[in-house]
Amino acid sequence: MENRLITAAAEGDIETVIELLEEGATINAIDHQGNTAVMVATQKNNVDLVKTLIEHGADINIRNHNLDNVLLYAGAAGYLEIVQLAVQAGADTTLTNRYGGIAIIPASERGHVEVVEELVTNSDTNVNHINNLHWTALLEAVILGDGGERHQKIVQLLVDHGADVNIADRDGVTPLDHAERRGYKEIQQILKEAGA
Repeated sequence: MENRLITAAAEGDIETVIELLEEGATINAIDHQGNTAVMVATQKNNVDLVKTLIEHGADINIRNHNLDNVLLYAGAAGYLEIVQLAVQAGADTTLTNRYGGIAIIPASERGHVEVVEELVTNSDTNVNHINNLHWTALLEAVILGDGGERHQKIVQLLVDHGADVNIADRDGVTPLDHAERRGYKEIQQILKEAGA
């Protein structure tokens, strides 16, 4: 029954999912990749199904074998509505992905402005979390971003919500140093105004 539940979730078949849950299927059962039904629904960006599963008591914090869970996956993928659902459902913002990062780090790197805004304004996300590379969300936005408008907005959001502009990478290179090396003038300005 649990396999059918996860398959139905992957197919977006809400009716079958609800039927199986009512018949007693274990909502947090996992497949061979460690995915729960709510994780599979997240991977498909199926907002309605994620909402339904959360309402039925799905544990959104369970990480799969790739160390992704609902918030981590949705944050990295830029799935704003699922990030919002996860935050409203009390997702644990301290859980890390396989790189030791929390959801805001890949969201910042990939230019998901709306996701970053949701995390800094509506959750207890630690904007100064440092991942396994010794990078913060701010460092990732500068180093792996393109310096364009979306990354400028993210840098501004991060500094407005308490990002420490002077946390350097493992080699002691600060966000401002990285921005200068890349010629990101607008980002340099934001960082300098924030005390870099």
